[in-house]
Amino acid sequence: MATKKTPAAKSPSEPDKSSGAARKTTTASGKQSMAGPAAESKPAARTRRSLLERAATALGSGTSSDNDAVRNLAVADRLEAKYDATQALSAALPHNANKPAEYVQGGQAMPAPAGVHAAPDNLDATGSTITEDNTSPKNGSKAEPGNNLNIVPLQKHRIDSGGRHITTNQGVPVADNQHSLRLGERGPTLLEDFILREKITHFDHERIPERVVHARGSAAHGYFECTEDITDLTRAAPFAAVGKKTPVFVRFSTVAGERGSADAVRDVRGFAVKFYTDEGNWDLVGNNIPVFFIQDAMKFPDLVHAVKPEPHHAMPQASSAHDTFWDFIGLTPESAHMVMWQMSDRAIPRSYRTMQGFGVHTFRFVNAQGQATLVKFHWSPVPGTHSLDWDEAVKINGADPDFHRRDLWEAIEGGAFPEYLLQIQTFTEEQAAGWSFDVLDATKIVPEELVPLRTVGRMVLDRNPDYFFGETEQVAFCTQHVVPGIDFTNDPLLQGRNFSYLDTQLSRLGGPNFHLIPINAPVAQVHNNQRDGFHQHGIFRGRVAYDPNSLAGGCPHQAGAAQGFTSFAEKLLEQQATAEPTKLRAKPEKFADHYTQAQLFYASQSPVERYHIARALRFELTRVQTPAIRERIVAMLRNIDENLATVVAQDLGMTSLPEPLPAARPPVASPEVGISPALSLLARPGDGRILARRVALLVGDGVDGAALEAVYQALVQAGAVPRYVGAKLGSVQSSSGDALPVEVTMEAAPSVLFDAVMLPAGAGAAATMAADGLAVEFVQQQYRHCKPLLVPTGAATLLQAAGVTTLPEDEGDPGLLFVPDDQVAQAGEEFIRRIALHRAWQRQTEPPMV
Repeated sequence: MATKKTPAAKSPSEPDKSSGAARKTTTASGKQSMAGPAAESKPAARTRRSLLERAATALGSGTSSDNDAVRNLAVADRLEAKYDATQALSAALPHNANKPAEYVQGGQAMPAPAGVHAAPDNLDATGSTITEDNTSPKNGSKAEPGNNLNIVPLQKHRIDSGGRHITTNQGVPVADNQHSLRLGERGPTLLEDFILREKITHFDHERIPERVVHARGSAAHGYFECTEDITDLTRAAPFAAVGKKTPVFVRFSTVAGERGSADAVRDVRGFAVKFYTDEGNWDLVGNNIPVFFIQDAMKFPDLVHAVKPEPHHAMPQASSAHDTFWDFIGLTPESAHMVMWQMSDRAIPRSYRTMQGFGVHTFRFVNAQGQATLVKFHWSPVPGTHSLDWDEAVKINGADPDFHRRDLWEAIEGGAFPEYLLQIQTFTEEQAAGWSFDVLDATKIVPEELVPLRTVGRMVLDRNPDYFFGETEQVAFCTQHVVPGIDFTNDPLLQGRNFSYLDTQLSRLGGPNFHLIPINAPVAQVHNNQRDGFHQHGIFRGRVAYDPNSLAGGCPHQAGAAQGFTSFAEKLLEQQATAEPTKLRAKPEKFADHYTQAQLFYASQSPVERYHIARALRFELTRVQTPAIRERIVAMLRNIDENLATVVAQDLGMTSLPEPLPAARPPVASPEVGISPALSLLARPGDGRILARRVALLVGDGVDGAALEAVYQALVQAGAVPRYVGAKLGSVQSSSGDALPVEVTMEAAPSVLFDAVMLPAGAGAAATMAADGLAVEFVQQQYRHCKPLLVPTGAATLLQAAGVTTLPEDEGDPGLLFVPDDQVAQAGEEFIRRIALHRAWQRQTEPPMV
């Protein structure tokens, strides 16, 4: 509804014919009194001027005059003006014109209208106090009309203490920060030392509860840019126009481990994006795997309790390789599909920069006309989707447990900004109804062969946080944080998450005001009637904290369906018109198919990826101590792939296969998609760049310095991070007599921390390194983990010492680049091409040859 013009104020000297209630009047001396209806009819003590005239006088110099008479008159004028303006504003809203729209009329629900509201001609009418113009270094200026000044860029909250002295939390300068206050040189510490007490008390309370899941995380700032017009599908703010950029904060995490656990564990990874849109915050809280273990949120506590360290001895940390997890999985066959993903290389990503992200659930897009389309969200890393080898990951966790965190930080600091494409799958309810699986089942995907991916935007992460605790640790993601144009479906797991996320933030961050923590605050204005609570630091103007109201002109008022968030009216409402649905605890029939998509995933993997799944199951189940649980999992695997079950059973020493687990519903005989190449990691090699890839150039006395420098510079220009790696720090003498710096040692930075290696150019250096066990081990592990190696012919002795027998003419291994010694300086470009392949899985054998 349009804003109403405030009518002219009634003079207090006139009787109030609408009410016999007492009203407040102000005398010429500024004193306030309460007078009844009879007093209302008495003439005013002095001539009353117009509302605007009195407000102008009061807002001028009168209230700050040194002359008591002038100041008192101005104050009286302003109080009278405030009262009259309040009366006029309230009178402008004589009733709630929107009330009829709250009810269904003739079987038809009405769209929510904008709230009835009016603007005061005098802002004092909605103010808490007329003294709000009195400023000080603490007060600052009064509230700006219609603005929430807490909603500002993070710059307001950043602190730099350069050139400043230490103070207490109250701003008191601290003269001595080295000693507590004592009674004499060797006497007891005094209780009156408030500086010590404040410092120690704050330290004792520095830690907040870690997240129950996703405790171990890393994050970055960036932006999302819309690249395709999809306003026909959604009115969501990030997609309002091609080229529109929306600030984002992204947190990557493991799931099972505690805050101090290692990065490169076999686990699901969180991929949560907070969009700071101009219509509020949208949290797309997803994972790096598109499905989940369970179908209903009722089972989430059971899942987490099963995968967490076993409660009797709190082991193992950040691992699913133990009895309670697999006991739960074997009795919850809906997890079969997720387990295939978790046992694949998806669960040990090379980096957060090369990891896909998924919204997991089916959501709704809603356009400006109120039409809905079902949607699934995908994040695709531009450098491709790459993984670690399991043996390599185990060693990384020992050498650098912060491997993923360090990689993300250093890539952004080095200007190799991580970039992802936002891709969507959209489909109608009619399409979904015809498929053999249910799109409300979080254990299922929509194969890309049914609905191809459509790229609608890109996300770039271009700034590291300043303060890990204040940003990465305190950021609060909630699946229910959506904006107009995004809506939920009846996915039972999503519905439970919508409750759970808010509930856990209340506990972890100390109350309902966690949205006021700077990293959680939106860039859109926040105006509502929520007040008080722990950590509330807003100073609210006025006396109104309810809706509807007239004393604040009806503000803040509801936005109405045209501008505000509205839930999509589902087809279920049509059913309710004829028959009330039965309340029940059950799942749809299609949810009972637990194995069709697990079969699809396994069938879509390359031979080496299938081997990795079998190897992962062998490792995990070997750690399980209860034979019956191992047998149950093999029985489940028989419903996925008979050969996989046979291999795993043999690796576990089983002499025969157990009977397959009974299926709640037989797999689909002829599924829509039998093999989906898009499910293989090899289908996502990336754009050919090697940004932030770490490359070791082994050096020792006698190396060809010129050749090394040429390759080093080529790698730098390609965006990689090369390092001269030697036996000890300092420098080595090149064959030309020049000193070449050793940037890191093989002991401090073992092979598993690098993506590729160049063996030393120069026969003398290679011979020396061939006698060094660390150097031999470095080359062995690079080869075993299928990484690219640049091998000058003079370094053949080192390769042979590592046990590598592959010959230069063997073209079956694209990861081995043999180069004549006199051509090494020109090998940079080809070496970069080989690094971009990520791995040469062709050389992997069981057991490892090297």
